[in-house]
Amino acid sequence: MADNPDLETQEADYDQFVRDNLRHNYIAHFTHGMLGMTGFRILMAPTFLPAYLFALTGSNALVGLGQSLLQAGATISPMISASNIEHRRRVLPVALRTGMAMRFQILGLALAGFFLTGSPLLIATFVFIFLLGFFQGQQRVIFQMLLSKVIPIDVRGRLQAYRNVAGAGLAALISYLAGVWFIGHNVLGNGYATTFLLSFVLTTVGLLILYRFMREPEPPTVRERMSIRERLRDLPELLADRDYRWFLVAQSFGVAARISTPFCILYAADKIEVSGAMLGLLTVGFLGADTLSNLVWGYLGDSRGYRLTFILAMIVWLAALLLLIAANGPIPIFLAFFGIGASMSGYMMSATTMILEFGKRDDLPMRLALSTTAETSMAAIGPLLGGVIAAYYGYVPLFWISIGLLCVTLAILLFRVREPRTRN
Repeated sequence: MADNPDLETQEADYDQFVRDNLRHNYIAHFTHGMLGMTGFRILMAPTFLPAYLFALTGSNALVGLGQSLLQAGATISPMISASNIEHRRRVLPVALRTGMAMRFQILGLALAGFFLTGSPLLIATFVFIFLLGFFQGQQRVIFQMLLSKVIPIDVRGRLQAYRNVAGAGLAALISYLAGVWFIGHNVLGNGYATTFLLSFVLTTVGLLILYRFMREPEPPTVRERMSIRERLRDLPELLADRDYRWFLVAQSFGVAARISTPFCILYAADKIEVSGAMLGLLTVGFLGADTLSNLVWGYLGDSRGYRLTFILAMIVWLAALLLLIAANGPIPIFLAFFGIGASMSGYMMSATTMILEFGKRDDLPMRLALSTTAETSMAAIGPLLGGVIAAYYGYVPLFWISIGLLCVTLAILLFRVREPRTRN
């Protein structure tokens, strides 16, 4: 860069634009995240959707199939998304199109619940779940790219913490009301569909606010437009970074540990009576943990690095599963869901932020895509296998498999992955 004064000046102007608009973009991302994550957390929490699928099918295997379809959709789309944005100087218009496509699938889930029954309802539900995952995989790459463009790394964790605290707190309140009122009283004839409709409204409002108020800088350099096939030839170069390579392996094993997550609520139903109110309460525990722990994860990650928060999140998850296995009443089960929620938020913040710190800016979309594909590939296989294991062997062996996978993840993080900020 020192040999190219023009490029050096453009980089300085880019950094100045980010600093000048930081407050504006901070507020836009916070508002979008608060509303968007409220809606998505209601939908993605390991309570409402698994319980809804079980209510439709009565089958552990089909609950696992539904969760696998969600992740299978997200497996095939990140590379498409990365190839579509890495040559663009402005990403926000693509984010709006992809974000709305994702939200229409949530609306489809709601409308199917209101107007369909029997086999057509089940087929439509699985189709919308798959498409939801497909657009979610694209959205994750695009929105992380947007975040990296406008929020400096030293305050990124705190933004995500504040955003997640507000969003998870609101989601916890709405989830409890949804469980007690929407599902408990079967509002509009289908309490689950009413809950999905509310998720659609919240996530859509958040997206429109981001599109209206965010100020996106144009980077001095972008990659030349290439086909997906041509871009895939560059993957060995990305994987040449040893720490990034082992990070992907650790991420894959950590996600594989989710094999048991959709069945935690079904296991709880075997131990205690899970009414609509209890379903809402357990969701509050899961999301409330997100609210309380995000500030810790964000501040700790910003100050000490996200490798540490990744390790701690895996330890909390392991402890929560052990508590769930031993639980024999509502209080330990609530605490287990609280621990799972805290660990999930720690994992998401750690993995999605740590990936931004490896390698060059121009390669970031493809790193995000590769990371998302590795993650969702394991997440797609896990619940399907989990459903089969739960159906034939029960829930407890499934939880022990998750515990083993978490131990492998911890070993890799401790002995193979260095903190990217300080490794040099």
